[in-house]
Amino acid sequence: MEIIRAEHSGFCFGVDRAISLAFKEAESEERQGNLYTCGHLIHNEDVVNKLESMGVAMISSLDEASSGDTVIVRSHGEPESFYIEAEKRGIKLIDTTCVFVEKIHSLVNEAWKKQQPVIMIGSRNHQEVKATNGWCGQKINIIESVEEAREYAQKTKGEKPLIVCQTTLKAELLNKIIAIFDKAGIEYDIRNTICNATRNRQKACEELAKKVDIMVVVGDPNSSNSAKLYEIAKNNCKNSIFIKNASNSLLNDVKKYNIIGIIAGASTPEWIIKEVIASMSENVTNNVEQNPMMDFLDGIEKSLRLPKPGDVIDGKVDQVRDDEVIVNMGCKKDGILRIDEVALEEGQKLSDLFSVGDEIQAKVIKSDEGEGGILLSKKRLVAVENYAELEDAMENKENISVKLTRAVNGGVIAAYKEITGFIPMSQISDRYVESANEFIGQTMDVKVIRVDTKRNRAVFSRKAVLIDEKRKSVAEIWQNLNVGDIVEGKVMRFTDYGAFVDIGGVDGLLHISEISWGKLKHPDEVLNIGDIINVKILSLNEEKGKISLGLKQTQAEPWTLVGDKYQIGDVFEGKVVQIKEYGAFVELEAGLDGLVHISEIANKRVENVFEELKLGEIVNVKIMEIDPDKKRISLSIKATLPKEEEVVPSDVEDVEEASDAVTAEVDGEPVQIEAIEDVAEVVEEKEETTSEL
Repeated sequence: MEIIRAEHSGFCFGVDRAISLAFKEAESEERQGNLYTCGHLIHNEDVVNKLESMGVAMISSLDEASSGDTVIVRSHGEPESFYIEAEKRGIKLIDTTCVFVEKIHSLVNEAWKKQQPVIMIGSRNHQEVKATNGWCGQKINIIESVEEAREYAQKTKGEKPLIVCQTTLKAELLNKIIAIFDKAGIEYDIRNTICNATRNRQKACEELAKKVDIMVVVGDPNSSNSAKLYEIAKNNCKNSIFIKNASNSLLNDVKKYNIIGIIAGASTPEWIIKEVIASMSENVTNNVEQNPMMDFLDGIEKSLRLPKPGDVIDGKVDQVRDDEVIVNMGCKKDGILRIDEVALEEGQKLSDLFSVGDEIQAKVIKSDEGEGGILLSKKRLVAVENYAELEDAMENKENISVKLTRAVNGGVIAAYKEITGFIPMSQISDRYVESANEFIGQTMDVKVIRVDTKRNRAVFSRKAVLIDEKRKSVAEIWQNLNVGDIVEGKVMRFTDYGAFVDIGGVDGLLHISEISWGKLKHPDEVLNIGDIINVKILSLNEEKGKISLGLKQTQAEPWTLVGDKYQIGDVFEGKVVQIKEYGAFVELEAGLDGLVHISEIANKRVENVFEELKLGEIVNVKIMEIDPDKKRISLSIKATLPKEEEVVPSDVEDVEEASDAVTAEVDGEPVQIEAIEDVAEVVEEKEETTSEL
């Protein structure tokens, strides 16, 4: 058997770039917030599952993301409105849009601005077409078929449209539609935007399909370009099959063919292609071992009267030799059980296990019509029992222990008792693995995900065990969490709106407003990455996996200490944290501010507070008044300064100005201080007395 892989198959440039950027962002330790893809990054379920195992969730719209989260834009692109909405919501975008798709967006957007009609040939339900339509006001004329092209040609009003194509479109369909427009005399401006990689892949598929006995197309059923490859393969090779991965049962029949061609869609990762090739190769090897054609032809006349390969026989031991056991099976040929087909412990001999006259059961591995006997195996009989154990483990979702023995294309071979199974590269770990060599020789628990006793094959997954363990661990952690608990946590990463804290296996959000009783601009003003802190659980939402934490709640609220620590008349050092036209707020300690009114700043008349004080300045203040009910403290800088002669207003205008200046902010609104409300009357009386004199 010969397997020929098409020259152009697997990831195209755009998909490879999208996957690389997604993996890089998923592994980034600097990323803040959650990481999502909006829809499937590419049309491949295995890739989507791999991203999920790396913590990349999928959402259907930006409504499901929050400010500070990161969303990966898929390679098929998004409408212009998507980017505008993300910016409004404070959502970071990792744009993996294919450069060829971006080119189409630019072309249609330019045409739309010039009010030129736009035609796009492609599937109106495909994301690439939907996204492109969003770059020209949803005004694209989408044509999917020759019939729709004829309808357009009949109703057009002589306008000269711009024609673009879905990047994965079959060139044959484009040529047919253009022929219809030419026949109808329609003038047009065409830009053949079918991706070169798509054209090359389709051409390679057509050429290879004409040379082989069977064509295997590997791709996700939802992948448009993979479906088109299967259509091309089918048109040129009637024995064509379309599979998603190596687990497809259609691969069972490839052993019948001598020359096998294989091609993969643009969204099919390399590891799946290798698994499929390895599966076909292994299938043929097993078939040759278990069904030796020459032996079958030599003994075809009399094989009906003898046990066949695969049969389980009952017999009686006739002789026990050093290297084999002769078994009487009740037919004209004896059975031969060789030492290498018996599971012996170190130092054990055949005579330790078998005696003349013993009744035994064994499996026939080869029949012989010559002078030799029929070859038997105890090991392979045990293997039948082992396969039964695997089927039970798979049905009951139980773990089994295997040893990884060697690396092969697409994964590793793992031994379970007397049989071997296969662990695909994508199932070795819950993280991306570049090489399987680091696992060789290890013994690990795995789950059985497939058993085929007819083909003597089993497939295992270590990743399923790790995911299950992680799920159980997280569930156990959630059961032990309660609102109001004080727990120890480790600061893992910062965002502008808070910090994420690991509280024993799950992350909680410590919002910036819950870190300190004072005002913070960023969490790093108080915290450092790696800090071990005690936090209070404020809320739990297990369904959404969200935990809200508080740090300031583990510390005394400053106002509860005012009566003991702060008294009227006391002088303290404080920091200017806010400046208003009517005064400045001075922080005595985190969460405890007092107002220094403009009249209490200096021993002079202050016209502009901003000229007297600066944010962050350290000043001495005296406590003039404390109102615990309203949580207000009146402070004075002037009271801490040496006394100077006070300036008395000389006329009513000065009094009015002074009166206007004496204001304070109460609940966000400026109000008049009533302490000098009668000053104007005093000045008037003084003026009257002067005039009389």
